[in-house]
Amino acid sequence: MSDVPIIFEELPARGYRLGRATLNAPATLNSLTLEMVDLLQGQLEAWRDDDDIVVVFIDGAGDKAFCAGGDVQALYASAVETPGGPCDYAENFFTREYRMNYTLHTYKKPLICWGHGIVMGGGLGVMAGCSHRLVTEKTRIAMPEITIALFPDVGGTWLHNRMPGKVGQFLALTGASINAADAVYIGLADRVIASELEEELVEQLLQQDWVSHPAHNNGMIRQVLRQFAIRSTEQCPEAQVAPHLAAINELCDGFDVHEVVDNITAVQTQDKWLSKASATLAQGSPLAALWINRQQHAMRHASLKEVFQSEVRLATNIVRHPEFAEGVRALLIDKDRKPSWQYTSTRDIPEDVLDSFFAEPWESNPLADL
Repeated sequence: MSDVPIIFEELPARGYRLGRATLNAPATLNSLTLEMVDLLQGQLEAWRDDDDIVVVFIDGAGDKAFCAGGDVQALYASAVETPGGPCDYAENFFTREYRMNYTLHTYKKPLICWGHGIVMGGGLGVMAGCSHRLVTEKTRIAMPEITIALFPDVGGTWLHNRMPGKVGQFLALTGASINAADAVYIGLADRVIASELEEELVEQLLQQDWVSHPAHNNGMIRQVLRQFAIRSTEQCPEAQVAPHLAAINELCDGFDVHEVVDNITAVQTQDKWLSKASATLAQGSPLAALWINRQQHAMRHASLKEVFQSEVRLATNIVRHPEFAEGVRALLIDKDRKPSWQYTSTRDIPEDVLDSFFAEPWESNPLADL
């Protein structure tokens, strides 16, 4: 494979072309850097304006991951370089990443994402914005930002608010891992297709009778994907979320967020999935639990544009605060897994401290022009 961070190809498709973007950093599980965000943004804009490009296919190099998220260690370096901010690299990364996510969500041409292997954080942000989101029997999705004192961003606010029952709140607070069957059930993916069929799928797409009308092309893509999904039925993993829906709804049915956190962290069960979710919340940042919950609740009726504008505000305030740097240090830098959180309980956190994360940190929102 080439050593460029993203491989861009234009493949002939019966008089038109298919644009293919392959995230190409398998050694870091295709984690997104600012360079990769800018490259993808620029190519998406170029293909958007090229009448010969009728469809875009996005995947990741290697067999382990589509994309494990953003390059958190680079964000950490930016945060500790200027405590209290501005943290130029990190803040530019969030701004430009969210702009790229918004471009995906509002793209006029069909976007197909091959979400194979690990899909976390920023990787889910890319996949979620595509019009045809494909997962495989090896897909593992999670947004465990509570472990590093961040929050499910890249449109996670929008996504979690549209899941069945209390699933969005539960996943945001616990960072619980889900599979392909779960992703389709909660609306994060559209089809489960066996991993070995990727190149056959691409070849089949190249043979379609494309036209210059995106709606027609989207319908044609759905027909092709449906046949591949039917062939893959037996490889679909056993669901985790749907069987736990009643338990999730009951755990999140609290007087306030503090009671919800108590309910989840007090779970005593032999159920491995629930037990791990409970432990992750218990070990996560209490401060992050509160800003995750407030962000989600405050944006439950917001537009997609408002969601990204609110997320860049919260992310900017978080990266300037020492809680984030401490979370990354404990998990990814020193790897002692013993973060020294500023508060031991969500009930210890003053309201004005939480309020400060939702205040405008600049004169003008950098995504005001979306």
